Amino acid sequence: MSADLPRDPAPSSPGPPPPGLYDGAALRALEAAASARLGGDAFELMRRAGEAAWRELLRHWPQARRIVVVCGPGNNGGDGYVLATHAHAAGCEVRAVRLAAHAPGTELARRACADYLAAGGRVLEFDGALPGADAVVDALFGIGLSRAPDAACGALIEAIAASGAPVLALDAPSGVDTDSGDVPGSAVRADVTVQFLAAHAGLRTGAALDHVGLLALASLGLPADLLNRFEAVAACLDASMLAARFAPRPRNSHKGGSGHVLCIGGDEGKGGAVLLAAEAALRSGAGLVSVATRPAHVAPLLARCPEAMVQAVESESALAPLVQRAGVLAVGPGLGQEAWGRALHQAALASGRPLVLDADALNLLASHAQSPPADAVLTPHPGEAARLLGISTREIQANRFAAARLLCACFGCAVVLKGAGTVVAAPGQRPRVIAAGNPGMAVGGMGDVLTGCIAALRAQGFPAFEAAATGALLHAAAGDAAAAGGERGLLPSDLIAQLRRLVNP
Repeated sequence: MSADLPRDPAPSSPGPPPPGLYDGAALRALEAAASARLGGDAFELMRRAGEAAWRELLRHWPQARRIVVVCGPGNNGGDGYVLATHAHAAGCEVRAVRLAAHAPGTELARRACADYLAAGGRVLEFDGALPGADAVVDALFGIGLSRAPDAACGALIEAIAASGAPVLALDAPSGVDTDSGDVPGSAVRADVTVQFLAAHAGLRTGAALDHVGLLALASLGLPADLLNRFEAVAACLDASMLAARFAPRPRNSHKGGSGHVLCIGGDEGKGGAVLLAAEAALRSGAGLVSVATRPAHVAPLLARCPEAMVQAVESESALAPLVQRAGVLAVGPGLGQEAWGRALHQAALASGRPLVLDADALNLLASHAQSPPADAVLTPHPGEAARLLGISTREIQANRFAAARLLCACFGCAVVLKGAGTVVAAPGQRPRVIAAGNPGMAVGGMGDVLTGCIAALRAQGFPAFEAAATGALLHAAAGDAAAAGGERGLLPSDLIAQLRRLVNP
């Protein structure tokens, strides 16, 4: 681009820091610090937790009169007893239910249980079924369990599901690992989960999302300065944060100031994938988009998207002039893993241009043990991540944060680990979790749209990590907007029209 052409301004600041997500170690340390701030009165913190949970139950089910509180032996059970005491005082028919082996096992839980009994409350031993209830409270384990529940606990969890009543989980649905989001065995499916003190990282990604329901947060009067003393393991991005990431363009803009994306892919029979990437790049604000693909796809691509500059490419030498003119390469949609795809993949890696690598570009990366440049962005789904790391998909999904960190360590660049609760990570950066998207997006071609989004932002001047995080958020928010008419049958092309609206707040 000529030096006298106007350029777009730098990307808008992402705004204030996104809210932090914390692991169990930080939460336990935070709890101890909060108790110390209260003069060492740990029971006061439990009292606040139980009261906050009771208010949450009233907010969602104000007509509930029959309350069953399933209590475990630890402090989560203690929170449940405090809630039960409030419900009893309000005139509700309350039953605390526990396993025979789950008598209160901590000093705080024993005190809470004693207060409940002294107020006239009743405790029942679980006999295989729960009493009839308008609402069930899960106070079994909270953040205290990181393994599959045993058979007895599993039976109690199944009874909660069989009750048919709405479920409020305290701190976490029992059986969900709050660090990783894994669900290794039986787990409660809550309608609402109230987290105490700070947001829990594992409840935002992976299998946990099928168990948490609506997430609420009760800070228990914790001062902000106290929370700031503890390191969050990740941060959460939602659609409300998208607008702050896009600055208005100056009136004196030029197409060259918005960057040039070259989409490389579309082997025989796979032209749709690279078309989706190109359209997404255009609708995400790229000033110029070129496509390098097989000759058979040129005419269909131009008919569908005349704004794209489509070139038939059969060799590395034919690709070279296109690479020279481009600012960012989006490589992988429909690329294939045959000789043609391998040759173009090698040329892209050697180009020195910023790269967004998806689909077969990732599979080729895995099979040839190559290293991408440090400013690349990898966008694997769990299966591709498993191939890149040489482990199983189950291992990826068991701890998506750890998998994203390992991908960054192995490849030295930004990574978007796709899936429910997408995790975006990069060396030296706090991971981002995308709190947007929906199950309708689990369809072929969605990743091609994401590739185009990220490449377009990269071309417009976003650094690799911010392009990855903002692109993933943009893509998920577009998916939610497009799913307004229903999730089943949602198509990747349905997102394209939404992108333009979302990048123009």
